[in-house]
Amino acid sequence: MGIQARIRGFLIDLDGTVVEANKLIPGVLDALAWLREKGLPYRFVTNTTSKPREALLEKLRGVGLAVAPWEVFTAPVIGREYLLTNGLTRCYPLIKASLKVDLEGVDLVEEAPQAVLVGDIGDELTYDKLNRSFRFLLDGAAFIALAQNRYFRGEDGLCLDVGSIVAALEYATQRQSVLVGKPAAEFFALAGKSLGVPAESIAVIGDDLESDALGGKNAGGFGILVKTGKFRANQLEQSTAKPDAVIDSLATLPEWMSSAG
Repeated sequence: MGIQARIRGFLIDLDGTVVEANKLIPGVLDALAWLREKGLPYRFVTNTTSKPREALLEKLRGVGLAVAPWEVFTAPVIGREYLLTNGLTRCYPLIKASLKVDLEGVDLVEEAPQAVLVGDIGDELTYDKLNRSFRFLLDGAAFIALAQNRYFRGEDGLCLDVGSIVAALEYATQRQSVLVGKPAAEFFALAGKSLGVPAESIAVIGDDLESDALGGKNAGGFGILVKTGKFRANQLEQSTAKPDAVIDSLATLPEWMSSAG
């Protein structure tokens, strides 16, 4: 039996998989319609920490894809659940101010935090903020990373992502961060529960080898890599771990699913 016959639900990355350069990747709407027709549930999962979930939903609506909030799982939304579950309600925010809306119940403080929360802060990053984070971590604050992606594809090319900030703080403090976004198994487990199918029957599909494809495999399901977005053939060739499948784009998912022998 091919793995296609064992897949009963999908967790689909957004940037580089569904949307690229502020446009829907050609054929995506048809692929999603095919999944609905076949009764294969899906949710969207993203490590984007540069904007709140509502802004992502608005962006998707703007390109022609209407999505409900419960269909999208973001690193900040799941990060909030992690923080509250662990009683970490006072956090120093090394994140963009706009993310506060997704962190209801968490106080973003400038002094004596229980945790330092790291996300893609972009142009809001300053040496002072980075150094304050460093000092709080030395003083024992919990080290929480919303994501650890190495880079992403912006409108003008590849750009450093939050993983570079996390790595700098890990090096300086000699501490390991706790990852709550992809490819953390807990992230996929929480998002996968909403599909109503067993974890071992879920495929994660995206353009990031580590966070999407290998993350899905390591979480106990399947990982499918698409050749859109930030896909780089040399990264795949050099990796000792391989995804379960590599397809041209999300648009070709129906063809691949139908090719099971």
